[in-house]
Amino acid sequence: MLDLKSQGDTVGFVPTMGALHQGHLSLIDIARASCDTVVCSIFVNPTQFNDPKDLEKYPRPVEADIEKLKTEGCDVLFLPSTDEMYAANETWHIDLGYLENILEGEFRPGHYQGVTQIVKKLFDVVTPDKAFFGQKDYQQVMVINKMVEIFKMPVEIIMCPILREADGLAMSSRNIHLSATERKQSLALSQSLLDAKRNFTMSTLEALEQHSAAFLENKEGIKLEYFKICNANTLLPAKSKDEDGLVALVAAKVGATRLIDNIIIK
Repeated sequence: MLDLKSQGDTVGFVPTMGALHQGHLSLIDIARASCDTVVCSIFVNPTQFNDPKDLEKYPRPVEADIEKLKTEGCDVLFLPSTDEMYAANETWHIDLGYLENILEGEFRPGHYQGVTQIVKKLFDVVTPDKAFFGQKDYQQVMVINKMVEIFKMPVEIIMCPILREADGLAMSSRNIHLSATERKQSLALSQSLLDAKRNFTMSTLEALEQHSAAFLENKEGIKLEYFKICNANTLLPAKSKDEDGLVALVAAKVGATRLIDNIIIK
């Protein structure tokens, strides 16, 4: 990448764990629109999985992914092995503050240490000017911004809109694990978010959270972990509708599959 950058090219980077869907490909489209060269990585990162079984069953359709990247116009694919990315007995810890312990951090302890560990390595290899991440992992984008700030890395983090299926389900590599029944049940997540946004002017923040949580808790097949309305800039619990940006975030298990989603309320 250094040769390209020395020629004045801007490098856009889309890091993924593969099992690519249209949501990932939309990131590549956005990167292509603003960068001269687009790099995509595929690496299923072991350090960000809390459950070894979750890591084991994570889909890895590499050949199909490569064909999608070719069709989408990706310029470079970085496809490292675990041995290339990690040395034996390697340790890592950075101070992410409260971001590491709320929402996803509460239910997936250590997850964001693993995320920052691998993203730092990928940024060091690719040296992108811009890196593109999906809004579906809203908290992850904030964590990566924090990491970039800590290490003073010269990369701009771009958060790109969520892509949804026609029925509203947020696109995710994990959706393939849903049975037909679970697939229908999972629509309650996006419905709860849309209801919160639709009723924003008519209810208090507390009432919106309580109503959405109750809606999900009463849905068959869904085990709610959280439904929270937070300040969009800090992810701390929202205290007023007048705050500068609000986001509603939800996480739940549908059957054995854990799904997350969110929506910008204002």
